[in-house]
Amino acid sequence: MGDEEAMSASDEGNAAAAGYAPHPFVGGRTAALRALAAWRMRWPGAPRVVVLTGNPGSGRSRLVTGFLMMCDPGYRKQLPLDDLDPATVPPDLPAPAVPSPSGRTAAQVLWLIADHFGLSAVRSDDICPELAAREEPVTIVVPDVDRAGPVRAANEPARLVREVLKPLAATETVQLLADVPRELAAELAEALPPGQVQIIDLDAPEWADPEGLVLHATTALDPDAGAPELPFTTDPAVRRTLAEDLARRADGSRLTVQLAVQSLLMQPEGFDPADGALLPGSVGEALDLHARRLGADPQTLRLLLAPLAFAEGEGLPVQLWGALANAVAGRDMSQDLADGMLLAAPFIQPVEQAGEADDEAEDEAGADGGRTLLRLQHPGIAEEIRSGLPDVRDAQTKIAMALLEAVPQQNWSKADPYIRDHLAAHTLDAGLLPQLLTDPGLFAHADPVTMRAAIEAVPLEQLGAPARTYLRTAPLLTRSQAPAGMRAAFLETAFVEDGLAPYAEALHTLDFALPWRTLWSVPLAGVRAVTTGSLPQEGGEGATAETAPGADGAGAGGEGPAPASGEAAPRPVAAFVVPEGTPGARTVPGPDGDSSEGGGSTLLLHDLLRPGYVDADPAQVQLPSEEAKAAAPFGFSRGADYLRVWDRAGQEVVAALLSDAPLTGADLSPDGVLVVATARGVTARQILAAAPAVTPTVPAQRTGPADSDASDGLEGDHS
Repeated sequence: MGDEEAMSASDEGNAAAAGYAPHPFVGGRTAALRALAAWRMRWPGAPRVVVLTGNPGSGRSRLVTGFLMMCDPGYRKQLPLDDLDPATVPPDLPAPAVPSPSGRTAAQVLWLIADHFGLSAVRSDDICPELAAREEPVTIVVPDVDRAGPVRAANEPARLVREVLKPLAATETVQLLADVPRELAAELAEALPPGQVQIIDLDAPEWADPEGLVLHATTALDPDAGAPELPFTTDPAVRRTLAEDLARRADGSRLTVQLAVQSLLMQPEGFDPADGALLPGSVGEALDLHARRLGADPQTLRLLLAPLAFAEGEGLPVQLWGALANAVAGRDMSQDLADGMLLAAPFIQPVEQAGEADDEAEDEAGADGGRTLLRLQHPGIAEEIRSGLPDVRDAQTKIAMALLEAVPQQNWSKADPYIRDHLAAHTLDAGLLPQLLTDPGLFAHADPVTMRAAIEAVPLEQLGAPARTYLRTAPLLTRSQAPAGMRAAFLETAFVEDGLAPYAEALHTLDFALPWRTLWSVPLAGVRAVTTGSLPQEGGEGATAETAPGADGAGAGGEGPAPASGEAAPRPVAAFVVPEGTPGARTVPGPDGDSSEGGGSTLLLHDLLRPGYVDADPAQVQLPSEEAKAAAPFGFSRGADYLRVWDRAGQEVVAALLSDAPLTGADLSPDGVLVVATARGVTARQILAAAPAVTPTVPAQRTGPADSDASDGLEGDHS
């Protein structure tokens, strides 16, 4: 069964001669189905890895789908398996894992596999080793690799092959079938020794299926299958002859046959089945012949379809089509669009999109919460349209500029969701993305998966500081799946952490109800606990603010309240427990007065409300009393890498923080300043939620650090 010569195209005729029915969905491909069944059965000599490839439109997706129908224990019961060639039917085994790459990154596909098999890996590098350690082999089918990635220009299919498929193929316990573009097939196969891998190229002579293509065309032309009754569809002999002519002219391309049939059935006037010049030999000819039969200029059809050829995601919103067609053509295409629906119809697929989950899209959705997107019938059509343009980058630039102009008052909250989420992809393809990456509002509103993929495709040296901050924060944004307002809050803090306070402040001027304002952030390693308190300022003794040597503070300009009278009010501070030897830190003796190594705590003081370390004796820090904590409007609870702030009166969460690094300390002052430490440093945030009304109290103060083995007495309230 592993001999390719035994799986030649002649198998189609042999199967028919033996009385076997074709696969009801695939309609042929006996040789390829036999090879896949042998792979699934793990016959002796069968390859462990099969790489399926071919030209765009060769029918790879259809073949894989039809094969998976027979691999699914439930679906195979609906198929007439007894009528099929037994050598094409895989055994009744548990369904293989089928992680879909469509629109996903390589990392997302890898974690889909990990989730499917219930792996315990916490790092992507651990997934393949864990699969290799399994006693039983696993079967994985990865279809449509050419559709991988949320951003077309980011070349995610190549990354998927190199970072996911090649490691999987090298794992001895993995039985892999992958449908990949031809330019990547050899790269995937060459990493394996002979005998372990087989390339099935559907356009190669040994795998060609001319009879199956004729059957495909015959069925599409048959009124019993839904075709209209026409002179060349109702007569079986004429229908068969036309199908043979279409298949011969298409030279193995199922997409060309499909487009030709759709064109003929939609507009049969003027078609003579005996005229071979009216039958296309390629996707491009299918486009041009269709336009000419309708009396239109083929270039007009291509210009109408050009915006769809560049569309990202699920498709282009119908209301944006006209503006983008005008931009690409450089003229008003509104009349062409109004008159050209029949012209474009055979090549377009409408997609009804469900209503958006966020409130931002409500104005763009229809009354039922959904809207119509348009996309081309097949990526091969898009490839043909783009290849026919004189300057692809110029066309993409015009599209990007038209999308940008369609943002009302440059307010991203009012922009069409397609523009928010995919403008970065269009500007990437146009070579303009770095210039776009200066708007914090766009950072917050855009889908973080697509934005991250687009930015990662730009060389790091071409990115400005705001884009680098976004890239650093992107894993947190994608992991949290937070809405735009929460993304804005995470970015606001990240900008302060990176010394970009104006960008943080800009987010406060937009329409977000941010849960906090980041007051300051210091890069400081080794902090293992934090607390908030205050310093007495009698005559200002010991309360000089300064920057500790080797550490810069960054803040968004928060200011504390002014004292109500001439008497100096206590100065709010944050105290960090830091490693001994940290510049600016002082050692506070332990309970027995011992300040030797291990006998006390090394503390560093920082102003609570603004950037700047405080040069003062930590022993003078007054911690809030238990009464003050109980009277505070907010409380908080935390886990390893998350924290929630809630109002005590209503027990409602008013702020949620997720960290990309484990939390090493946290405290919340009675006035609502949240201080959080991670391995990277310490950040202070003023909680902005309206505090519930409470009875004012003047809590007593207690002086000096408390004794606690876990946190040196300086860990905050977790109630």
